[in-house]
Amino acid sequence: MSAQIVRSGTSIGANIEEAAGGSSRKDFKAKLGIAYKEARETRYWIKLLRDSSILDNKLADSLCTDCEELIKLLTAIINTIKAN
Repeated sequence: MSAQIVRSGTSIGANIEEAAGGSSRKDFKAKLGIAYKEARETRYWIKLLRDSSILDNKLADSLCTDCEELIKLLTAIINTIKAN
C-alpha cells in the first residue's frame, strides 16, 4: 500500500507540472483531470492506511485534509476551464 500511495501522490504534482507545460488548452485540462483523479486515489489510500491502523489517525486526517484541498483547487480550475 505504501508504494501505491507514493505512486499516486507523486503523480499529482507530476501531472500538474505537465499541465503547466501543456501544448494546448485541451492538454492542460486533461493533465489536470488526471491530477484530480490521482488526488482522490491518494486520499483513498491514506484512509485505508488509517483504517488499517498502519497510519496514525492525526497524521492521516491531516493528509486527507491536504488531499481534499488539492481536490477542491483542481475542481475549481477544471470547472473554470470548462466554463470558458
